[in-house]
Amino acid sequence: MVPQPLRFPIGLSDFRSLREGGFFYVDKTSLIEDVIAEGAQVMLVPRPRRFGKTLNLSMLRCFFEKSADAVRPLFDGLAVASSESAWAHFQRYPVIFMTFKDVKPRSWEDCLAGISNVLARTYDEHRYLLTDGNLNFANTKIFTAICERRATKSELVIALELLSRLLAKHHGEKVVILLDEYDSPIHAGYANRYYDDVIAFCRDFLSGGLKDNADLFKGVLTGILRVARESLFSGLNNVEVYSLLRAKLATAFGFTETEVRGLVESAGHDGAIDTIRAYYNGYLFGGQAIYNPWSVLSFLNRGDGVFRPYWIDTSSNDLVRELLLAGPEGAQAGFETLLAGGTLDKRLDENIVLRDLESRPDAIWSFLLFTGYLKAVEVSMIDGRQWCKLAVPNTEVAIALADMAQAWLETQAGGSDALQSFLDALLRGEAVVVERHLAHMLKVNLSFFDTASPEPERFYHGLVVGLLAGLAPRYEVRSNRESGYGRCDVMVLPKAAGQPGVVLELKRVDTEAGETKEKAFAAAFRQIQDRDCAAELHERGATPIHAMAAIFDGKRVFVRAAPTKPKKPAPKSTAVVKKKRAAR
Repeated sequence: MVPQPLRFPIGLSDFRSLREGGFFYVDKTSLIEDVIAEGAQVMLVPRPRRFGKTLNLSMLRCFFEKSADAVRPLFDGLAVASSESAWAHFQRYPVIFMTFKDVKPRSWEDCLAGISNVLARTYDEHRYLLTDGNLNFANTKIFTAICERRATKSELVIALELLSRLLAKHHGEKVVILLDEYDSPIHAGYANRYYDDVIAFCRDFLSGGLKDNADLFKGVLTGILRVARESLFSGLNNVEVYSLLRAKLATAFGFTETEVRGLVESAGHDGAIDTIRAYYNGYLFGGQAIYNPWSVLSFLNRGDGVFRPYWIDTSSNDLVRELLLAGPEGAQAGFETLLAGGTLDKRLDENIVLRDLESRPDAIWSFLLFTGYLKAVEVSMIDGRQWCKLAVPNTEVAIALADMAQAWLETQAGGSDALQSFLDALLRGEAVVVERHLAHMLKVNLSFFDTASPEPERFYHGLVVGLLAGLAPRYEVRSNRESGYGRCDVMVLPKAAGQPGVVLELKRVDTEAGETKEKAFAAAFRQIQDRDCAAELHERGATPIHAMAAIFDGKRVFVRAAPTKPKKPAPKSTAVVKKKRAAR
């Protein structure tokens, strides 16, 4: 019998449809046991987008919700099936399930209308409450108004608390509240300047349903961020946050190494595991290595063996681009360090205040970590504050960040054609053309004050590394990495042998010390030669290899190719030498 090809659930986030449709499912049902066992009454689990949040909440709903449907077979063969303690809660509770992932309007009025639509759909699922005899006139009026999408803001604010109370009374059981992407309207509010309005509404809405609610068994919220307690969760002392830095629930969202290996083997792509790891792994949740599930499944479903940035293409990156390229002072320098493969040591704040992103660089790095654009390589506590060593998690994200940088640099360089001309000249070793492009950028686009910092070399270095981001993925750009006998400022290494490679030494003319341009060039060339900076390029099979030095003097730049060492004459054979001596 010919085996049927695997079906991957691309874009399918309903647990029941996935299981009944015979789609491949990576078992995350141990989350059910975790929710039951945890002492927290309300659990907030922030994770990056497309990491399985909606599917997991749908799975929780399917398990907990009191229903006449025979859904037990959906859990056959899964981890929860062997948990006797978990089955005591199977189909026991009325469930309120809402997702706000599509509430992203441009105005507060449209946002409130979007929230009203979500509540109307939820209330409509429980319309039977209107005929059970437990609703008084006032509650019937509010219930009907919400179903018909004509409720006032004050009626919408109490909707979560009211529905939980009515459900508990009808069923004689406490309620499970599942809120998916709770912070989506808040992100839209920040981006479209109605942040205060949406925060005020969400604070009262959530407090009504989650704070001191005697009718609540468990509440589980998912989103991208934990919005600051003082702005949203003030007074909600029963909320426990399971951030991606915590060990608990670390593997509940996203795929582990073992899970991906099983997927890859089942799909017949065993030989691709190393590249899958490079492209889509790299996240660290609670110290566990985690793969991006959306990208892994998309790659396997496509079946053509081509690695693409699937996750990056699922949403607008405008906010990230704006923060990195036009954000507070220091953001660009950090961005350039990350592009060069470096790390940043930053203080971390898990309580994000979105409006602080415009003024606090440390808030930017926390935001990028929790939204999935960075990973925490190391986490430590210093003087009671959390610090992280941050890095780009994988190739997929690195490509996206490089594209953002290239888009900005194209504007600085005078357009995409000018930038490409610069890169082509670099790979051909044409120092005169490289100099012309760099000189144009420094003269026309960059402020003198950019180079007047205590460490202007860092600015020049970051500028050049940013420009070279356009060489990915055919080339690897390394910055301040060990090669030969010392450190090379910038190195361009080809991914395949037979392609050109570049060594680039960067120096600033130290006029205060009496240094001249010529002395700076001499020092740069001496470093290239003494340190044998091209050693790794030779090992990679790069050909030809171009060694150049760029000397910066304020807004002026000079570029020259390093002089080639004269070749020593080949030693003559002993027979030839003897023959010449005899002829004399």
